[in-house]
Amino acid sequence: MANLINIGLSGLSSSQAALTTTSNNISNVATAGYSRQSTVNSAGALQSIGGAGYVGTGTTLAEVRRIYSSYLQNQVASSTALDSEAKTLSTNAATLDSLLSDKSTGITSVLSDFFTSLQTAAASPSDTASRQLLVTAASTLSNRFNTISTQISSSNADVNSQLTSLSEQVNSLSKSIASLNQQIVSMSGTGTPNSLLDSRDEAVRQLNELVGVTVQQRDGQYDVYLGTGQALVSGTSSNTLTAQPGATDPSSYSLTVNYASYSTDVTSVVSGGQIGGLLRYRSDVLQPAQNELGRLAMVVSDSVNTQLGQGLDANGDFGSSLFSSINTDAAVGSRSVGGSKNSAGSGNLDVTITDSSALTSYNYAVKFSDANTYTVTRSDGTSMGSHTLDEDPAPSIDGFTLALKGSALSAGDTFTVTPTRNGAGQIKTTMTDVSKLAFAGPLSATSSSGNSGTGSVTQPTLTTQLDVYDSAALAKAQSGIENGLPVKLVFGSASNGSQGYTVYNSSGASIGSGTIVPNQTNTLNVSVPMLDDSGNAMVDADGNAMTATFQMNVSGSPAASDSYTVAFNSNGTSDNRNATSVVNLQNAKTVGSASGGGVSMTGAYAKLVEDVGAKAAQASSDATATAAVLTSATTSRDSVAGVNLDEEAADLVKFQQYYTASSQIIKAAQEVFSTLLNAL
Repeated sequence: MANLINIGLSGLSSSQAALTTTSNNISNVATAGYSRQSTVNSAGALQSIGGAGYVGTGTTLAEVRRIYSSYLQNQVASSTALDSEAKTLSTNAATLDSLLSDKSTGITSVLSDFFTSLQTAAASPSDTASRQLLVTAASTLSNRFNTISTQISSSNADVNSQLTSLSEQVNSLSKSIASLNQQIVSMSGTGTPNSLLDSRDEAVRQLNELVGVTVQQRDGQYDVYLGTGQALVSGTSSNTLTAQPGATDPSSYSLTVNYASYSTDVTSVVSGGQIGGLLRYRSDVLQPAQNELGRLAMVVSDSVNTQLGQGLDANGDFGSSLFSSINTDAAVGSRSVGGSKNSAGSGNLDVTITDSSALTSYNYAVKFSDANTYTVTRSDGTSMGSHTLDEDPAPSIDGFTLALKGSALSAGDTFTVTPTRNGAGQIKTTMTDVSKLAFAGPLSATSSSGNSGTGSVTQPTLTTQLDVYDSAALAKAQSGIENGLPVKLVFGSASNGSQGYTVYNSSGASIGSGTIVPNQTNTLNVSVPMLDDSGNAMVDADGNAMTATFQMNVSGSPAASDSYTVAFNSNGTSDNRNATSVVNLQNAKTVGSASGGGVSMTGAYAKLVEDVGAKAAQASSDATATAAVLTSATTSRDSVAGVNLDEEAADLVKFQQYYTASSQIIKAAQEVFSTLLNAL
């Protein structure tokens, strides 16, 4: 009789466990990472009844099994890392794309307005209102560059802030996984702690939302690794991830894994998750756009200023800068950052732009092998050679030169050079006196009244490049050119298909000669000595005679003794030749033109917008694809491990019936026992 009761009790116990497990499944249907559980029973020990054989003794609860697929769970974790990275990259790239491409926030419209105002002013060079409108348009343009630069810098600061916050979340999850490892090992001796296993897998999934990790199982514990094998979790211990100013570029935070006795930089090997998306956004989209925008701002500023320096203003003086110099002391000193491990007291580098048309949008790594010798490597991997600080002249590297600033350097010192990064933030409109806009050409040519031939000349263009940023040198050059003019070109007789000419100074002395081909367009390049106020030849710092060169075209067939006088255009207030040259910069290939090819200012910005837009579109497409992959992986996992309420409801009824039936066994045993007692 006791056996019958025990069998009924075993059934009750088994059914109760099944009901409890089913109820637990139902209550955790919305719990993230929960894997449904089921009970597994085994038959009780057999009892011999003699020659007739054996009878059962009931059932035993063998296991509460976790329905789980490690393969599908790993697929969800890896898909989560990819999806989180793609979404983060897409969101940030789309924001930058909107900033650059929108008419109300981008450069295109204000750059167009600037050149439109310039055309208007060039059409009426003596109109003060048109000049003022041009300066206002220039101020709007420089302010727009500044605004975009500020927003890009804010985006970079936001990336740094997010990296710091996300690193702290990574550390919290890593610590949680290590703690779960310890609890799981401790409890596994008396059974399988299913809920803890689920919690650990969910922590790994959440970790993949932050950064891509790989997991290896060892003795029931999870070891979690970043990148190329940098451990975040090793058994029951965890290592911290920190975001801090980069060793070579403090403005861009790097990621470091900190072990017990050392730390290692993992920025270059981290991928996946929000952190991977932020790093990709910064390196692939944000920084290239910032450098490209800075290059454009520097080319606009420098090319406009340089051309204005080739003309005369309303006062008859060589022109002043419309925009700030690209080589202010602050700008020159801000383009180089010393490495955090440089020798104590080491100096920095001054980076001076020598040719804005040769600038690229790359950064440069500079490393010193001794106090004087250094190598330069461009961020695309191109070696820019080995140089020394005492080279004279300093070597030009993609349009810039390097010089020592401050104390001497030591072997092993490194620097990150960013020639264009701050360009958009540093451009300013500095002109306040509109009469100093140099619209007129500095030279004028006139034909002698007695000329009888068919020859004609174009107005001369000064080809000697003047330094608009050095007011003293500019004044000296103007004085030298004025004193060296006028000059007269006198033509001889044509003979054998050519015709000679002689250049005379104001004293009637010959200072040059040349030939033309009659009835063709001939380009003449004429050099004129610069003279001081006493009529003596001016010399430069090296003692070389200073000359000014101009260019003009001669066509037709001048008669013998025909002459043309080239003089300083001191009364050219209605002349717009230099203004027209500034207008022509709009379509000139001024950006990246030093190495051949190049694009215009508007073309360079259009390419920047196109590049960012293409990256944003690709990121959006990737985000859509990874979301689909994640959905598929999650669906596959849930089809195995997820809780189905319909199935659980059916099981609930089934196990309830099992429980009732088991109770009937006990009831039957009681009735049989009562009958037996009554019979006795």
